[in-house]
Amino acid sequence: MFPDLLSYTWIAWLVIVVAAVVLELLSLNLVFLMIAAGSLIGGLGTWLLGWPWELQVVAAAALSAVLVFFIRPLLWRLLVRGRPRELTNVDALAGMEARATVPFTDGTGLARLDNGETWTARLDTAHEHEDVAPNARLVVVSIRGATAVVAPVPAGAEAPRQRGDHP
Repeated sequence: MFPDLLSYTWIAWLVIVVAAVVLELLSLNLVFLMIAAGSLIGGLGTWLLGWPWELQVVAAAALSAVLVFFIRPLLWRLLVRGRPRELTNVDALAGMEARATVPFTDGTGLARLDNGETWTARLDTAHEHEDVAPNARLVVVSIRGATAVVAPVPAGAEAPRQRGDHP
């Protein structure tokens, strides 16, 4: 009276493949693409060969694991090879110009970076005894925690270029 539900496992494999492809399109990191390929070849392929559902699951899981841990790193290296590393977040601030917003006392003050953010700033060790007046030009040397380490730009000198800037 009731149909054999195991004869419809191909639908489950197609749902898993489509869901993994959609998740891959959202994440773009090749993990879900490898899972989709493992489910398609390992799960649906073994269903077509008439294997029992337990072996289909094992084959899909094993093939997905092999693809994720061995093939994905190779593909990822091919995709990012030759592309310069994009500096983001705190890494992108090194080399950025800034302006002092208050006079620096004991090597500490506030600096408004060119991106509009105001940071607590500390003078670099090579310049820690120099006086910095408000609106003086600075350049960010590094970021240490929530403090920008800055160095004054001598009057008339051009500030160092940020990484990635072209003349």
